This record gives sequence, C-alpha cells and structure tokens, in this order.
Amino acid sequence: MRLPSLRARIFIALIFLVLIASLLIAGVTIVQYSEQSNTYHEQRLERKENQLKKRINYLLESEGVTVTPKNVHTAFQKHMKETADVLNINFRLYSLSGALLCSSQLMEATPTQKLSEPILSQLESNSSERLIDVRTTDGIRTRSSYSYVYDLNGNPLTIVNVPYFDDDSLSSMELKDFLVRLVQVYIIMLVIAIILAFFVSSYITRSLNTISVKLNQTKLSKTNTKIELTKASREISALVDAYNHMVDELEASAVKLAKSQREVAWREMAKQVAHEIKNPLTPMRLSIQHFEQQVAKSDSKWNEKVHEFSQSLIQQIDTMSTIASTFSQFATMPTGHPERINIRAVVSRALELYTDAPISFDAEADLYAHVDATQLVRIINNLVNNALQACEAVDKPKIEVRISAEDRFVSLVIADNGKGIPDALRDQIFEPTFTTKTSGMGLGLSMVKSIVENYDGTVQFESITNEGTRFEVRLPRVT
Repeated sequence: MRLPSLRARIFIALIFLVLIASLLIAGVTIVQYSEQSNTYHEQRLERKENQLKKRINYLLESEGVTVTPKNVHTAFQKHMKETADVLNINFRLYSLSGALLCSSQLMEATPTQKLSEPILSQLESNSSERLIDVRTTDGIRTRSSYSYVYDLNGNPLTIVNVPYFDDDSLSSMELKDFLVRLVQVYIIMLVIAIILAFFVSSYITRSLNTISVKLNQTKLSKTNTKIELTKASREISALVDAYNHMVDELEASAVKLAKSQREVAWREMAKQVAHEIKNPLTPMRLSIQHFEQQVAKSDSKWNEKVHEFSQSLIQQIDTMSTIASTFSQFATMPTGHPERINIRAVVSRALELYTDAPISFDAEADLYAHVDATQLVRIINNLVNNALQACEAVDKPKIEVRISAEDRFVSLVIADNGKGIPDALRDQIFEPTFTTKTSGMGLGLSMVKSIVENYDGTVQFESITNEGTRFEVRLPRVT
C-alpha cells in the first residue's frame, strides 16, 4: 500500500495534535471540576458538622444537669428544631448501640431506624475519627457523616449523624458553560491550525519538491544543473549540498564514461569494419589469381573470362561500398529535422513498400509526435524487415502493426509470429554490430534505439521462442 505524501502526513499530524490536545484539556477539565465539586461538598459537610458539634457542646455546658447516654434524648429533644433552624442543618442523634434517639425532622424512632453493623464497627474501631458514608440512589449522591459526641469528661455520649445531599446543578451548569466556550475556542484554534498546517507543510515540502524534480531530471547523458535554495533549513541545505556534490561527481563520471565508451566503440567499429572489408577482399584476390592463370594459359574463352572477372570485382566493390555507406549512416545518426507529424500517415506510407507482405495495419486515430519523418520511416523499415526475416521459416507468417495512444505517448507496436529471440541473446539485441544473421552489420536495432531515445522515447521488446516477437516504440505525444 502506498503511503501518503510527506506533506499530507505533516498536515494530518499537526491537526491530530490539536485534536488530541483539545480532548485532553476537555478530559482534564471534567476531572478537575468533578474533584473540585467533591472537595467542596466534603468541606461543606465538615463545616456543618463542626458547627453542630460546637452547638452541642454549648448545650452540654449550659444544660445545668449531667447528661448521660440514658438521658441524652431528653436533654437534646427540645433543642433539636431550634439548632437545625439556626445552623440550617438537619441531623440525627443515635444511641451508642445505634438506635435512633431523635431527629431535627421530628422523625419517630422505629425499630428499623438503626445504624448498620458495619458503620458501628468502623466507628468503634476509629472512635476518634469521623466516618463518611457515600451512596448514590437514583442518580443522586448522598454522603452521611457519623461521629461520636463526648460529654464534658470526654466519654462517648451519643452518635451524631449529619446527612448531606450533593447538589451539583450549579457546578454542572458551570462545567457545561465552560465546555461550550472551550469548544468554541478550539473550533477557532482548529481552523487556525488547519491554515497553519497547510502553510507549514507546504513550506517544509517545497524544498523537497524542488529536489525531487531535479532528481527526476538528472540523467547521465545530459548536463545537470545544481540546486540553489535560499533560506533553507539545515537539513534541507545538507540534502541540497549532497545533491550538488552528486551532480559534480556525475558530470565527471559522465566525461570518463563517454571517453571510455568512445574508445570501446571505435575499437569495436574498427574490428567490424576490418572484418566486413576483409570478406570481399578474399574473393577479389582469388579472382585476380584465377585471371592470371587464365592469361598464362591463353584460353580461347578470353572475353568470357574477362567478363566474369569484371562482374565479380564489381560485385565485391559494391559490397564494400554498401558497408561504407551503412557505417557512414550509423556514424552520422541521428540527424534530422523534427517536426509535428501524423504518425499514422507516415507509417501507412512506409508500409506501402510491403504490399505483398503479410502485414496488417491498425491505428486508433490520427496521433501526432515531434520527430523526423525520414528517421521514423527508417525505424519502420528496420523493424518490419527484421519481422519478415524472422517469419521466413513460418508456414503462415503474420505481422501486425498497431498504433495507439497510451497516457502521454504514442505507442507503435510491430509484432510477428516468427522464430523469436533466444533468451541468451536478448541482452545484446540493441548493441552495435551485434547480429544473428549471416549478412548485415547488426546496426539496425542499435540505430532504432538511438533515434527513439534522441526524441525522449523508449523502445522495448517481448519475445517467446518459436512463437514470435513484439517490439514497442513509445514516442512523446503532442496535440
């Protein structure tokens, strides 16, 4: 799977960071509000409880009689409502055994109104501390405080219970209003972050795009320009310096490679020229020797022998002239006058020379390319002649020529059902002077490749032994 571009990943990362930050802040805010509300209710309950105990201690001191666990109900019953009204608090008093003695709400003591055993056990084990029992019923949280009330001598007198209902309506409303404002602020921040992320990602990747374009344009066969960037970051500057250094090394390597290729090409050319010229020289030498022998014999068929000798020499001289012309064409290739031409029209005219050959021609429409028409005809002739020679041993030879549009290119396909190209020879097909024929110098496909690449095109082939070969030439299409 193809990964998103660096620009897209930077953009997404910045937006994701803003969203995560907003969610974290919203979560922390909710937790903070919850903890703040819980602390508020605990402190409020503690204040009410402390005020109640101070009031009870005051009543103990002013009662004038000794208050014991047995008469605590009688001593405090008359002060319950007054205390609750003054302190704005509801409370209950329980005996040390957990039975309800009295309540500020004038509740009657019933057998069921007793403290539970767990509460009594915890109070007995921590008599110096208060016990908070928190429960939630129907979504309403209730916290009740239980603690001992001591007489003037420090002995446990009764258990006081202060019930408290958590009222979070105000806190919830404040939290809701805050979250609404927070969302509004973060929507504005998100819009700003999107704009900022777009410009930041564009700024970061702009230099990389420049380097990418330059890298795609870099070729060993042409002069490459260096990259000049101003106000680039340290990392981009290092990358640009590395590219410029590579361009310098590539140029030096191209010079060395060109020199080496020229030397190798000239050596191969010299070998091929010597070989091709030597072939007709041998029969010429034999013909001259034979002619000398006939002269020495004074043969009666003198005129006939002279004629044969002359024809043989002329034939070999023509062969040498053909060799010289072929190498001359290869040496001066590719030269031409490129222009906007109709590929279908040029190919159609070139195929008129092969009216007797088993060739089928198919073209989608009028497609145009900027090439030299003469060189395009030379490409057609070379490929068609190779196809015809490959089909010489086939009972029903068939050659297909097709022209079609592919993306920004014109595709020219020449396919045959001939003997194919052996696997061992496929890497050498486009090399100069390579040939599998008994005649010719092996310059045809090398010439085709050089012409096509001179127009920024490509040539490639597919071949299956004893089934056929398919050559495809792709040239840049123009409108």
